[in-house]
Amino acid sequence: MKAAVVTRFGGPEVIELVELPTPQPGPGQVLIKVLAARVNRLDHHIRQGDVASGIPLPHILGMDAVGEIAELGAGVPRLALGDRVIAMPGYPSSPDEQDVRPVTRASSYTLLGLHRPGTYAQYMVAPEKWVIADTSGLPPEQAVALPTPLLTAIRAVETVGEVKAGDRVLVHAGASGTGCMAIQVAKVLGARVAATVRCAAAARVAAQVGADRVIDTSDEDVIDAIRRWTRGRGVDVAIDCLGGPDFARMVEAVRPLGIVVLDGLMAGATVTLDLKRIINEQKQIRGTLMADIEDLKAWMPRVRSGRIKPVVDTVLPLSEAAQAHALMAENRTKGGVVLLPWSH
Repeated sequence: MKAAVVTRFGGPEVIELVELPTPQPGPGQVLIKVLAARVNRLDHHIRQGDVASGIPLPHILGMDAVGEIAELGAGVPRLALGDRVIAMPGYPSSPDEQDVRPVTRASSYTLLGLHRPGTYAQYMVAPEKWVIADTSGLPPEQAVALPTPLLTAIRAVETVGEVKAGDRVLVHAGASGTGCMAIQVAKVLGARVAATVRCAAAARVAAQVGADRVIDTSDEDVIDAIRRWTRGRGVDVAIDCLGGPDFARMVEAVRPLGIVVLDGLMAGATVTLDLKRIINEQKQIRGTLMADIEDLKAWMPRVRSGRIKPVVDTVLPLSEAAQAHALMAENRTKGGVVLLPWSH
């Protein structure tokens, strides 16, 4: 099979298209013919050697995949050859932790493309338990933009952020993959949503996915904008996938007793906060990762009905994985970047 692998750590140029043996499914596993794979920001950091620099090379990147069942291992009664499926981006490796929830708290939790071979390949093996039927009704290149962003948004907005109808929610980086999903999940739950962006193109994306108020931070102060939008009250919940220097602004934007949810660190892990104000105003800062497989199944009907829509910017053949990483590294896309392993 063809696969895009990292042969050493560095820039996008270290990704090469190679021929590898097709993996074989063991008991309880399925072989998936990968129809589409999504490029995630974490893939970029793994490629650079920022994360787990000790992983064996060459290494197949990729967390998200949509495909069809090509072969069944022993003891797989639920799926059939040809079924369209979505693979979970991560799952526990220990048999004793298969029912841990949230699954990301399992000590043996592993991510595709990080702890095990990823999705930038024509075939991949996955446990049958951690594969769901693709009922989205979308073409593979659209459906593959769902798993990681939607799982992250469900957990951040619905579960940890406790967003409910009538809430006012601020989504930082609203045109990012997780930002677009967070806006849509909050809207489905009945909230009104403001989103930050940094340019006009990103503003259009955030508005298209349903943001009620788009704040372009290149020419507008986010705190002033939120005060006007909430009539001085502050938002009930802020969802932040960036961290870094602007995280303090997200905390400031939330009302007393409000919630700030941090689900990413794209801008860095070092912040400066006014802890006295957080205590006095009793604000809550909560961290989170991805939701569980049951959550993804529960939200798939909203995808099929069109209430949740993936945002895809660029679709490339697998052979252009290096170009896909270059586009992402330079922030030249507004929406997901997708690779097609069978396209030339």
